[in-house]
Amino acid sequence: MVLYTTPFPNSCLSALHCVSWALIFPCYWLVDRLAASFIPTTYEKRQRADDPCCLQLLCTALFTPIYLALLVASLPFAFLGFLFWSPLQSARRPYIYSRLEDKGLASGAALLSEWKGTGPGKSFCFATANVCLLPDSLARVNNLFNTQARAKEIGQRIRNGAARPQIKIYIDSPTNTSISAASFSSLVSPQGGDGVARAVSGSIKRTASVEYKGDGGRHPSEEAANGPASGDPADGSSPEDSCIVRISGEEGGRPPEAEDPAPGGQARNGAGRGPRGQTPNHNQRDGDSGSLGSPSASRESLVKGRAGPDAGAGGEPGANSKLLYRASMVKKAAARRRRHPDEAFDHEVSAFFPANLDFLCLQEVFDKRAATKLKDQLHGYFEYILYDVGVYGCQGCCSFKCLNSGLLFASRYPIMDVAYHCYPNKCNDDALASKGALFLKVQVGSTPQDQRIVGYIACTHLHAPQEDSAIRCGQLDLLQDWLADFRKSTSSSSAANPEELVAFDVVCGDFNFDNCSSDDKLEQQHSLFTHYRDPCRLGPGEEKPWAIGTLLDTNGLYDEDVCTPDNLQKVLESEEGRREYLAFPTSKSSGQKGRKELLKGNGRRIDYMLHAEEGLCPDWKAEVEEFSFITQLSGLTDHLPVAMRLMVSSGEEEA
Repeated sequence: MVLYTTPFPNSCLSALHCVSWALIFPCYWLVDRLAASFIPTTYEKRQRADDPCCLQLLCTALFTPIYLALLVASLPFAFLGFLFWSPLQSARRPYIYSRLEDKGLASGAALLSEWKGTGPGKSFCFATANVCLLPDSLARVNNLFNTQARAKEIGQRIRNGAARPQIKIYIDSPTNTSISAASFSSLVSPQGGDGVARAVSGSIKRTASVEYKGDGGRHPSEEAANGPASGDPADGSSPEDSCIVRISGEEGGRPPEAEDPAPGGQARNGAGRGPRGQTPNHNQRDGDSGSLGSPSASRESLVKGRAGPDAGAGGEPGANSKLLYRASMVKKAAARRRRHPDEAFDHEVSAFFPANLDFLCLQEVFDKRAATKLKDQLHGYFEYILYDVGVYGCQGCCSFKCLNSGLLFASRYPIMDVAYHCYPNKCNDDALASKGALFLKVQVGSTPQDQRIVGYIACTHLHAPQEDSAIRCGQLDLLQDWLADFRKSTSSSSAANPEELVAFDVVCGDFNFDNCSSDDKLEQQHSLFTHYRDPCRLGPGEEKPWAIGTLLDTNGLYDEDVCTPDNLQKVLESEEGRREYLAFPTSKSSGQKGRKELLKGNGRRIDYMLHAEEGLCPDWKAEVEEFSFITQLSGLTDHLPVAMRLMVSSGEEEA
């Protein structure tokens, strides 16, 4: 399939579209700025309360007449541009495909050679997030502002979290030889610029140095300080780089009492962190919380790794291949990644996106300029990106569309096929956007017999108004039909002569309903959940105990307790914090909107990550290895991103 790298089939239509949009844009921008000036966020309200001279109000009163005058002057040009822009949308393609060339060892072609479908299984990591990149005036309805700056910061944080070295901790003890559940939050930043190795806390015993696996002899401290954390795209560094910590406990598996390290080698956890205050995170500079260049970046979640036969084995420590970390607070860190006695995978609230993230699905990337900024940042890690997905005008749907679908997809693996469908059954404000579903087929490997190993991913954003359950159920029906049609139309295999082996089938996105609300019973019982498994769900209306909501209470986005990824992570680990800062279903019986006291569950989980257990290659199975709720975008969106790592293995491996 040919992927579209431009929105129009020829340069003449593209040029005409650019001219028409140039005529429309001044009017669009002025309307957006004028409306935004009358919708303050809670952060701006606090600023005004601390402004005795009311300077902000004076500026608003001064510039409003100017905006109005310029708006009136721009209306004729906007009308003329609209006359050209609207009919052009019938020729517009439903997405733009962007590929970053020259990715070196991290290229998708190199990744395809890593897995041949035999031997050890292969893990794939998926993440989804609603980033609320609406025009500024509309974003303020959700208590968010400065869409352009947020887009750049969101891209940087996702890239930094995904591109960081993977840390693996192995425990040597008489009673526990599994991988440690300790979080990276218990590890501080690597050795400083003086090159002096930091001491290891007495709470554990270090039996080997941390091994840094990389190319080019680059020192890991340089990688942490200058590589992923820089504003420029990473060049030539492999995302598969990893650090390995091997530690051993005392007999019986109990670590000794913690001892203070030597003063000369002490690494202070959190040293250098800026003062806590009411500041929006998208105004932070590089090195602030949420960036890998920050000391607080040490509060980072580990990606579970499987111990190989040579795990922990290594030669003598070297200056450029070994890295020492101080590990502390083992018991506290272990609580961050828990495994329920009846659960087969790890789950956690993480301050960072998973290391080695393979696929990213975003919703509400509506603003075109913000989408371009976000795409440029994500290209520092992802080679393949689809953005500006959707239709405009009257193309493909009954009503006129002012906004696209808001979907964006990024991948480290090559994209083979793409399809987009717009939901026809929408009403109210949602009818102005071309919300729909994006279907993708990616190649993730090849067998020694040259059979392609592929995976299917679907990203969607369902109807928003909570009272419209029937509309969402209709959209779920369409989603299932489109999923089956896409699999059928893009499959080049037959049962007798399979040319492709399917490794996974994943559906994710913002479904706009939860599994606890009584108002969402229709959606909770939909047949989609019989074909795809939800790792957080026990059944209709019943969540697993560790699952938490993904919709934040917008009134508290800029509170000091949740204004950084670390703080939000700590808050969400307590039931009291979740009830204060997560949005909960409204209670019909109480008649009070937003009442939380008598409601069950841990908040409204409306962002989903589902995977199929059937329809894969025979004798293969995809099992969840870990699931995480991510706080790295605190202050930048009103949703919590979620991530899932699947381990794809064959029956031969288990035998």
